[in-house]
Amino acid sequence: MITGAILAGGQNRRMEGKMKALLPFAGELLIERQIAQMKTVCEEIIVVTNQPSLFLPVLDRSIRIITDYFPSKGPLSGMHAALSLARHPDVWIVGCDMPFISAEAAQVLLEQKRSVKCDASVPVIDGRTHPLHGIYSKSCADAISALLLAGEYRVMEMLRMIYWQEAAEALFTERGIDLAFVTNVNNPEEYDMALKNA
Repeated sequence: MITGAILAGGQNRRMEGKMKALLPFAGELLIERQIAQMKTVCEEIIVVTNQPSLFLPVLDRSIRIITDYFPSKGPLSGMHAALSLARHPDVWIVGCDMPFISAEAAQVLLEQKRSVKCDASVPVIDGRTHPLHGIYSKSCADAISALLLAGEYRVMEMLRMIYWQEAAEALFTERGIDLAFVTNVNNPEEYDMALKNA
């Protein structure tokens, strides 16, 4: 049993103020594309946002919309809210600006997490760690809460406090999974590039 969580906060400054989750993408909204992927492996889907009114007209009632306990503290506060309120012990967390998230990649991460019995399984692609396509235990909420209360808002600091396992590229490529699943779009140029690759 797994919960999927989409972090849809942020100021979207580099996207000229446009809400990234609600950008059109290949005939649907970016968040609708993400939810379709999550529905194939997740029994529950959560959207974390401090602007629920933007999402209520778009999302069906099966999607839970929640807000941060620690508003305006970046992705870490969204992760904390998702992990605190998830109904299942394992939570697949992604950023709302990731158009190519992969349910197959999530399955690989979940298998690794369960076999190693770690707190989280996180992809490391081309030498870069991607915590926003990771699978986390609900219990990680405690470590994140301690960081936020201490005024620490960096996601990488959270990884220093938990037992996490690196999911190397080979885990995905040997199953034919496109590594584009970690791609995110921060600005109009990256958005246009992703559209061309859709």
